[in-house]
Amino acid sequence: MLLDEAKIVEHEGVGDPQYKIRRLVLKTEIAKEAEPGQFVHLKVSSGMDPLLRRPISIAGIDKDKQEITLLYRLKGKGTELLSQAKTGEKLNLIGPLGKGFTVPQSGNLYLVAGGIGIFPLLPLAQKASEQGVNVHLFWGGGNKRFLESAGLSFWHAQDISIEVSTLDGSMGVQGTVLDLLAKRELAKTGRVAVCGPMGMMASVSDFFKETALEVEVSLEERMGCGVGACLGCVCTLRDEEGKLRRGKVCKDGPVFKAKEVVWNATL
Repeated sequence: MLLDEAKIVEHEGVGDPQYKIRRLVLKTEIAKEAEPGQFVHLKVSSGMDPLLRRPISIAGIDKDKQEITLLYRLKGKGTELLSQAKTGEKLNLIGPLGKGFTVPQSGNLYLVAGGIGIFPLLPLAQKASEQGVNVHLFWGGGNKRFLESAGLSFWHAQDISIEVSTLDGSMGVQGTVLDLLAKRELAKTGRVAVCGPMGMMASVSDFFKETALEVEVSLEERMGCGVGACLGCVCTLRDEEGKLRRGKVCKDGPVFKAKEVVWNATL
């Protein structure tokens, strides 16, 4: 874990402006240590307001150039302030943080994304492909324009299988990504990596429950410190003996085995 003043290489809006998606490329030594599924904790302003940093998943890792790419959607004061940062300026960030995805060495890897949950999955797809893994992406979004705005063309440039669903039927299978999965016959062995809205991840986890596939999910919670000290991002987990315990998304995750996550828990 490093504390770094990262130089902004690129910072721009991508796709249809209505989706408010931005791409931020940073020059930082954090790239040397970053792994798929990890995140950075970023200071979005030079002052004390807002006080807390913002966690953003790493959506691209270039160890040779020492660059990481962050993709984020404007949805509040923090990201609005971040969007004003300009190329050439520096941003203070801590990272890489958290426990990332397991990268398989062979076989099949199924990526299941809902909406902007696609962002953290690209580094995993690239690293797995480099090792000869058969990577298949299933991605669900609202409509064709959203998928295109969130990077569909970039995914098509990867050497992997891609299938999509849209709620309005404007591209791929009409329905959710779960509807898409239900129409496909998947291999009986391999791994699954899931990222998206909580309800979607819970449903996808349940879909794979009776299979031999190893499923991992990337959780998202509001974070204070980002390093496990403040208990601001606790989640409920169940161990192999069935006992419930509290976990910290920032430190124990954000990636967990799907079978240990207790969805909609009140603990």
